Amino acid sequence: MYPVQTDNTNELPVYEDQERPVRRHHSARYYAHHIKESLTTRLSKLVCTIFLTLLAIVGIIVFILWLGLRPHRPRIFIHDFSIPAISQGIGPESAQINFNVTARNSNQAMGIFYDAMQVTATYQAESIGNSQLLTPFYQLPKNTTVLAGTFSGPMVTVTGTQWLQILDDRSRGTVVFRLELTARIRFKIRSWKSKHHKMHANCPVGVGRDGLILAGYIDKRCPEYFN
Repeated sequence: MYPVQTDNTNELPVYEDQERPVRRHHSARYYAHHIKESLTTRLSKLVCTIFLTLLAIVGIIVFILWLGLRPHRPRIFIHDFSIPAISQGIGPESAQINFNVTARNSNQAMGIFYDAMQVTATYQAESIGNSQLLTPFYQLPKNTTVLAGTFSGPMVTVTGTQWLQILDDRSRGTVVFRLELTARIRFKIRSWKSKHHKMHANCPVGVGRDGLILAGYIDKRCPEYFN
């Protein structure tokens, strides 16, 4: 209702009815549908949340397993290398080459099969001795294996010209050689074994006038690569 103006100030205002908007009430079916739609939305969000959470957990587990099971190549370190004949003044026909390297398996749960290994000593990129490791071996996880040997007799292939160059370098104080290892290896975890991989290690090493390894080369890690 609202007042109607009058010209007579002594008269009381007359109120007339005013149309008010009618408030419509929704039916029970509408509310039931709205509640059902709300529950469906909440359920969908809950399912999506659970799925994404499980997916994230599985991803983290797979990543951790990948870090733990990913094979790491062996690490090769040179510990000793000597050619005593350099200091003895004898010819190359009596020369011997002694070496001592270690292969370290840093994998937590993965062993390594060494099915074959060739060791070669070189001077100025030319071979002066080589040997084949005849006995294959298996290396346990987190293990270090010593590989030591001697090139002598027919395994030493130093020529007269190479020997003169070696003695000339000796007079300057340092002779630089290179010890190369080539191996066919497989990785093993429980009953699973990988295919063969060919590993190369290239170890530069210097010896002094006495034919013994110089201190700066002891326990140095050799560069490794696979193919």
